[in-house]
Amino acid sequence: MLDFVQQLVSGVALGCVYGLIALGFVLVYKATEVVNFAQGDLMMLGGFFAFTFIGMMGLNYWIGFAGAVAAMALFGMLAERVVVRPILGYPQFSIIMATIGLGYFLRSIAGMIWGTDDLKIETPFSQGVLRIGSLVLAYDKLSVIAATMILCTLLWLFFNRTTLGTAMRASSENMLAAYYMGIPVKRVVSIVWAISAAVATCAGVLLAPITFIHSNVGLVLGLKAFPAAVLGGFGSIPGAVVGGVLIGVIESMAGFYLAEGWKDVAPYVVLLAVLLLKPEGLFGLHVRKKV
Repeated sequence: MLDFVQQLVSGVALGCVYGLIALGFVLVYKATEVVNFAQGDLMMLGGFFAFTFIGMMGLNYWIGFAGAVAAMALFGMLAERVVVRPILGYPQFSIIMATIGLGYFLRSIAGMIWGTDDLKIETPFSQGVLRIGSLVLAYDKLSVIAATMILCTLLWLFFNRTTLGTAMRASSENMLAAYYMGIPVKRVVSIVWAISAAVATCAGVLLAPITFIHSNVGLVLGLKAFPAAVLGGFGSIPGAVVGGVLIGVIESMAGFYLAEGWKDVAPYVVLLAVLLLKPEGLFGLHVRKKV
């Protein structure tokens, strides 16, 4: 039972990181109906920015964290303006290829600037454990779970209790109608990309105590976060987080209890099973479109 609980906590912590990356997928898709396949690489770049501020410049952890989030929010707006906006209205395949190309570009730039070695960010939660009887839980994993819960709560309040959040939800439902109602849709879309990049950066910094940061970590985790978004329902914000947690728990349990090799396969097996029974995902809406 102790092993089960420890693997469960580890899986939930890793799944929270998947969920935050998947949340970025969903935010951009809801606002623009564009799938941003560079989302994992935005997480990677945010992690490198945090390493630069905290590890190289010696800034306080929280100041470096905030600086990385702010820098990536600006970068997200820039990426939307330069890469995506000029080709909006073109076939979806063109936009998908543009975001894939952006991901390759970011990985190459990160490799040239920070090298190919694995890097680690020291956090206030890197050391120490919580002991509950014979159960030992690491602070770094508990901090990831707590931070994800706080971040999701803040996002929910932002989208449901602020004027800008309401404008974003209106734009995601019907961009043309929102434009006719006086909502600055282009600005709203830029802000959505900024939030998406900021959330990805939070995932990258929270990931630091669990694993190392390197130029390909975004590609690896992005391939896990995308199925998490699909599993939860690609248009559902809560579904993205729940899907990420499910993927993380399944991966952790499979790696501990099943034979070698099942750790990377089991999440996709469960994903296929869920989509066969519920193609729209766990929290997705079944929508019929007249053509």
